[in-house]
Amino acid sequence: MEKSAINLQILKDRARSEKKATKKYFSKLSQKKPKALDHKVSVLHHEVFEEIDCLHCANCCKTTSPIFRDKDIDRIAQHLGIRPSQLVEKYLHLDEEGDYVLNVAPCPFLDDKNYCNIYEYRPRACREYPHTDRKNFHQILDLTLKNTSICPAAFEIVQRLKKQLPV
Repeated sequence: MEKSAINLQILKDRARSEKKATKKYFSKLSQKKPKALDHKVSVLHHEVFEEIDCLHCANCCKTTSPIFRDKDIDRIAQHLGIRPSQLVEKYLHLDEEGDYVLNVAPCPFLDDKNYCNIYEYRPRACREYPHTDRKNFHQILDLTLKNTSICPAAFEIVQRLKKQLPV
């Protein structure tokens, strides 16, 4: 199956129009915490990523900074052959929550073909994005709601979840 191209403006508009309904759905979901939720979301995650190719989009890398933990900083700095303090000085700053994030968007490690130049060494937050294949999914519903306007896969997973797991 050929993976589909993504129109990010349409995604943003659809996410905005679905936001209220999704928020209401998530509110009910967080109260019920269905036992099959993690499994259902994981199955949907794998289905959707068979259809969507991140290289056609890379919107997360173009618009949003991951959190860089100390382990991430050390690993990336070692790969780049620089000291961790140099990595921080050149690429990162502390946000209002005290987390290291990128100074700029798009990510300086993203090339013009949407490939990550540090892919094998990328931050844990990048590895896990959009966080739809993890345990305790009910704990990150606010983050997932935000991600539906950034990530076409997150949006599609949530839309399918609403249809397949009514609350």
